[in-house]
Amino acid sequence: MTLSRTDTQALKILPFSKRPCLHHLEGRIPFKPCTNDYLCDRCEFDQYFCDEYSVHAVLGPVKVLNVEGVQFPHGYYLHAGHTWVRIEEGSMVRIGIDDFALRLLGPVDRIEAPLLGKAVKQGEPHMVIRRGEYRAGVLSPLSGVVTAMNAKLREQGRAANEDPYAEGWVMTLHPQNLRKEIKALMIAQEAESFLAQEVDHLHQLIEEISVPLAADGGTLGTDVFGAMPQLGWERLTRTFLRA
Repeated sequence: MTLSRTDTQALKILPFSKRPCLHHLEGRIPFKPCTNDYLCDRCEFDQYFCDEYSVHAVLGPVKVLNVEGVQFPHGYYLHAGHTWVRIEEGSMVRIGIDDFALRLLGPVDRIEAPLLGKAVKQGEPHMVIRRGEYRAGVLSPLSGVVTAMNAKLREQGRAANEDPYAEGWVMTLHPQNLRKEIKALMIAQEAESFLAQEVDHLHQLIEEISVPLAADGGTLGTDVFGAMPQLGWERLTRTFLRA
């Protein structure tokens, strides 16, 4: 993701400790808070980094955290209900479901989101995942008014499984209280630690039913529920989606 250096209005309303350096949002460095009010042309670190980066760096995709195959991008915020937030231009945020939840529940048939203009509240199940006869509510990571929804997911839910952090986005919001509510979200190492705990918890549940973990080369598989339905759909969604 690349943000314009002149369009930082949404970022400036965040608490100082949650304001990511633009180089972090662009996937170039680990999380680093901005300490210069996004005045990049007056930032000594920005000047130093740009000088070094222009010589040594090779541009590539945005970096991601990887926890036993579960991916989560740098610069994104994570909610405990396994939804993500990406801050965009014009004081807007984009929201989706994370890789862990989609691996947990497997290929989904459809994902439903509120219609445009609908008000949603942080921590309430405003999104729905459907797989066959199964249904799971998904918590909204922020409060606000829906400004767009990914209609493709209503017919092709697997697009989220295939690309959860880009083409698989669910909705965009005009947030109502971003500065306060973002304190409940995780970023960088905090998000990585949380995902590691969730993977460990899943391992424990699997051990209870004495079934080997479905994995691809030592990583978490792409359809945990499909491989181990004994875990129970309701149990998995209640435990991890927290809805």
